[in-house]
Amino acid sequence: MTPRPSSRPSLRRRAGALPVLALTAALLTATVALYMALVAFGNITDFDTNRAFVHHVLAMDTTFKDPDLTWRAIDSTTLQDIAYVLIIAWETVAALVLVAAGAVWARALRAGGSFARARRLSTVGLLMVLLLFGAGFIAVGGEWFAMWQSKTWNGLEAATRDFLLAAVTLLVVHLPGVEQRDV
Repeated sequence: MTPRPSSRPSLRRRAGALPVLALTAALLTATVALYMALVAFGNITDFDTNRAFVHHVLAMDTTFKDPDLTWRAIDSTTLQDIAYVLIIAWETVAALVLVAAGAVWARALRAGGSFARARRLSTVGLLMVLLLFGAGFIAVGGEWFAMWQSKTWNGLEAATRDFLLAAVTLLVVHLPGVEQRDV
């Protein structure tokens, strides 16, 4: 028996129409966008939970109480609240940039256009996440405010996880070949 010709493109050919690396970059960017949107939403709708975290880290009230370090503490609840609101604003803007990047990735994948704009937006949003969790939580919170000393208010593990998610995504977005349409 001879196979009957089909007017529909084969599944293999249709799957090959989407550039795998670009699709991967798009999906990872969308994952970080969703994550950051949920983080910002959670901090806005449940303001007091992480507010307490920021207050304790900045006050350094659960560290080893070493006077050589605790002079750095910020005891003003007004300054602590300002820091927390700035963190939420940064998370929100990062989420919006990454959501926009995800939409641009989707449009470029669907229309067959260039991925340059999607890569730029992803880069901006992902760098915002890296700065928040790397510079903000790991460096400033972890080292300057000695968060690593606290058994109760230590967010270093979570910050490292968030930093790595954004870092891996940024690496994938910039892999050679993401611009190519042929798989």
